[in-house]
Amino acid sequence: MRKPIVAIIGRPNVGKSTLFNRIIRKREAIVDDQPGVTRDRIYAEAEWAGVNFSVIDTGGYLPDKTNTIHRAVLEQVLEAIHEADIILFVVDGRVGITNLDEEIGSILRKSNRTVFLVVNKIDDEKHEPGIHDFYNLGIGEPYSISAISGRSTGDLLDEMIHALPELPGEDTGEHDDVIKLAVVGKPNVGKSSLVNAIIGKQRHIVTETPGTTRDSIDTDFNYQDQRFVMIDTAGLRKRTKVKDEVEYYSAVRTIRSIRECDVTIVLIDANDSLQDQDKSIIEQAIKYNKGIVLGVNKWDLIEKDTHTARQFELDILDALPSISFVPIVFISALTKQRIYKVLDIAKSVYEERMKLIKTSDLNAFLEKTISFHPPPSVEGKYIKIKYCTQIKTRPPVFAFFCNYPNLIKPNYRSYLENRMREQFGFFGVPLTLTFRRK
Repeated sequence: MRKPIVAIIGRPNVGKSTLFNRIIRKREAIVDDQPGVTRDRIYAEAEWAGVNFSVIDTGGYLPDKTNTIHRAVLEQVLEAIHEADIILFVVDGRVGITNLDEEIGSILRKSNRTVFLVVNKIDDEKHEPGIHDFYNLGIGEPYSISAISGRSTGDLLDEMIHALPELPGEDTGEHDDVIKLAVVGKPNVGKSSLVNAIIGKQRHIVTETPGTTRDSIDTDFNYQDQRFVMIDTAGLRKRTKVKDEVEYYSAVRTIRSIRECDVTIVLIDANDSLQDQDKSIIEQAIKYNKGIVLGVNKWDLIEKDTHTARQFELDILDALPSISFVPIVFISALTKQRIYKVLDIAKSVYEERMKLIKTSDLNAFLEKTISFHPPPSVEGKYIKIKYCTQIKTRPPVFAFFCNYPNLIKPNYRSYLENRMREQFGFFGVPLTLTFRRK
């Protein structure tokens, strides 16, 4: 059975994201007092009284079609209405009915969906009488709640799950072979465009305005019999350029997405050289030992000959020599040039990250490598590395046992790592080498 979908709809600043977080029991959506914080559709899984369902948080309904962002948010809201089985129409019980509420109500009455009218911000019984005015919206019985305190949200969910349909469809249970991809990069490098191009729908807002995506957004899809979860993230700026709390928490969520993914797809703009912020993002992925694919987007805009791509690669490696193990793919999200190669490479990187090398093969490699270039003595002490074994996969970690582990110099660590890559691969995967006393 596939899970039914519940969409939370309403004008800005009525508490939709607060209710979303309350239902899923996490702080998944960004909540802030300023209107318009949520823009894309944000999906999460939820459970109530043993019933599983999906929840969509939407941007505040703003019908100003002359504003690019407002128009894009409106499209997302209408798409969520079309996709949902049940709709929670959230209004502000303190403010009363507004013109926007009436406009949304008119759309929902024509939607042929089950709609629950949720009157939020009713924190106590003394505000209850005011909810009766909302019958005028023609939606039906209003349900008074306080999303921030949780007042009566359980009663609402009790009623809602009884209305959830059982829908036939593919199994949506969790699988161990799901590959989680995080698409990260500076603002306006084309992250949402890449996700939209791959999944074949406008699920994420794409505009020319940098910073359109605020939350990290998960998208499930299948490609060549492999299930992926692709996470579109907010653009990461330098810390000195993060100007408000919303942008700060967007950055926090992006870092969390890197931390939780299997493979990080770092997008850069082909029109720019590798910037300091690009380097910082790659270093974050390395810090958390994630698989890495470097995507050079907007390649269709570059004048090129047979040597352009190779020269671009050399320039990248010159700017950041430590990422020589990272695969680089030149793409165009706009024209869909090589976008599926990104998935092919990401899957290969994921498999490399899972690789387990036999201890016998490691020690045969170690003996040969050390005989060619033994570790230099330090302070008159002769260093002997006797044994090596892999102690972890996903990410791969190797333990080297020796007599003076603290005297192994960084350049010798690099030598061992480079020889290991030559012998065993691990392209796109940071390696961890630990040295222990024998």
